Amino acid sequence: MKEDMVKLISAEGFEFVIDKKAAMVSQTIRNMLTSPGSFAETEHGEVTFPEISTTILEKICQYFYWSLQYASSMVRSWVCSPMIISSSFLEAIEWEGD
Repeated sequence: MKEDMVKLISAEGFEFVIDKKAAMVSQTIRNMLTSPGSFAETEHGEVTFPEISTTILEKICQYFYWSLQYASSMVRSWVCSPMIISSSFLEAIEWEGD
């Protein structure tokens, strides 16, 4: 896998290979991939999410790319509840008033 790509793995084991820049939209993923030390995520550029389904992780990946293209202040009305919960967990969405 290229150095500028990362692999996100869903609970069912489905692998999403996305641009590292897109994955870095999530502060949680950024921390996992850039932590000092010899963590598997840092060494292999892979992050496994045992509690996030394939369907939801796919939408999260789509959101990462969307976020790179559009301003973060735009209304995200297309986002469904499970994605909001998962993205919030990954700190990809900034909540109003926080």
